Amino acid sequence: MDAIISIKDLQKTYASGVQALKPVNLNIRRGEIFALLGPNGAGKTTMISIICGIVRASGGSVTVDGYDIVRDYRETRRRIGLVPQELHTDAFETVWATVSFSRGLFGCPPNPAHIEKVLRDLTLWDKRKAKMLELSGGMKRRVMIAKALSHEPEILFLDEPTAGVDVELRRDMWALVRQLRASGVTIILTTHYIEEAEEMADRVGVINNGELIVVDEKNALMKKLGKKELTLELAEPINAIPPELAEWNLAIAADGRELKYVYDGLAERTGIPSLLARMRDLGIAFKDLQTRQSSLEDIFVSLVHEQRSAA
Repeated sequence: MDAIISIKDLQKTYASGVQALKPVNLNIRRGEIFALLGPNGAGKTTMISIICGIVRASGGSVTVDGYDIVRDYRETRRRIGLVPQELHTDAFETVWATVSFSRGLFGCPPNPAHIEKVLRDLTLWDKRKAKMLELSGGMKRRVMIAKALSHEPEILFLDEPTAGVDVELRRDMWALVRQLRASGVTIILTTHYIEEAEEMADRVGVINNGELIVVDEKNALMKKLGKKELTLELAEPINAIPPELAEWNLAIAADGRELKYVYDGLAERTGIPSLLARMRDLGIAFKDLQTRQSSLEDIFVSLVHEQRSAA
């Protein structure tokens, strides 16, 4: 799959001396959903602001569908829709006027049929005559997405799109993102909601302190870095882990009623059979056991922790 966005040695240092982005290299594939994960202040917004032409880079280059974002600004910006974190709209304009005006800003001729489709897809049609100040926060967020889609972009950036919205609206937005991807739109999603990336993304990039730590297919990342956790529900609670079980690095949970063992599910030897045998020899019985694959959140926390430890 060819790259619709190519980022080479992109970096940003602000006048204050803060290095928001260390050299970043990344290709985003045409038609994929790419999730950029990172804690607040990691560099996510800076990176997409540069790509969208809002912030000027200190170094490096970005091309969008073969066009340079600086030299061919109009060509690249026309291909991009951006849904920012902040809600910026004219409070006294109607929903219809707000979205239609946004289309005109990109030099696109009026297309009422397209505006109607966008509003219907976002469950905004019934609110088309309402003024922005009359809308709830969730509805305003939908209008921001409608504005970004008004000029029919090939690429859509969603910067923390579901921050502060309820679960139902979050699910609606996920469904819309899938519809857009199915129609050929490339989606770049920045989020600190791990569930969001786990639910939707094809690939995941993790950024922290301005540095892109890892980029991989979501499923491959979970397979390579995800651990498994074995939970043993004990027949009788224990107060301490016997020295004879020290090599398994067990943890006590649920007030001594559970033992937890983290292991590499891909390893030839997991250590589970020998652990259960040793427990039997020690007379530690269990009533039930279950295993759990590490989530993307576990992996994210682990990667960020490793980077901080190395720093």
